[in-house]
Amino acid sequence: MQSSNYKRILLKVSGEALAGDKSLGIDKDILQGVAEQIISLAKTGIQIGIVIGGGNIFRGMSVAAKGGDRVTGDHMGMLSTVINALALGDAIRQNGGKSKVFSSLNMPAVANIFTQRDAIHALESGYIVLCAGGTGNPFFTTDTAAALKAVELKCDVLLKGTKVSGVYSDDPMKNPKAEFFKTISYDEVIKRDLRVMDTAAFALARDNNLPILVYALDVRGGLEAVLNGSAKNTRIG
Repeated sequence: MQSSNYKRILLKVSGEALAGDKSLGIDKDILQGVAEQIISLAKTGIQIGIVIGGGNIFRGMSVAAKGGDRVTGDHMGMLSTVINALALGDAIRQNGGKSKVFSSLNMPAVANIFTQRDAIHALESGYIVLCAGGTGNPFFTTDTAAALKAVELKCDVLLKGTKVSGVYSDDPMKNPKAEFFKTISYDEVIKRDLRVMDTAAFALARDNNLPILVYALDVRGGLEAVLNGSAKNTRIG
């Protein structure tokens, strides 16, 4: 399927990717680059939804690992995704795009409350829709939120932007001999425990026949190159 055949996509951006070479925070150059890629793609007429992680600010699971309450930690992580969504939404507007931030957490002073109806209406009205707050529930990752939102918003494909150019048998940044997969099935990813996304996200995508493209955020040619197949990426499903 070429980029012109995609009507609506869901883009999952990891919080860590926004940090760039830093361990925490938001790299302004990375943020600017992501915003420019998204706006360029939106100009082709493709409707774009975005789910963004919060690992560059806070990880809820780190609280549980240190003996804290997992629910409290996960809510803190969800708030981190709101910060990132607001930052990316603002960068999109600053660069001439139209964006609207929705949150699965009820915080109307900061973002619109997510409903499928309102988010789809925003997409059809030409807005780039950013979905923050994960699923709104603890114990679910933003990967699962991305798969859920892609299904809810009736997207044609889910794109996962990471620091590497696709799915490998091992971390290519640590193991240069890691095998690259051009295509791979949902079940094979789960069987090999490749951890590109969590198992719940893969299962949700598989059960709803939702393809996933994994690519590097700084890919040459941007999102258009990923969708038309001219840039290196892995197709799952």
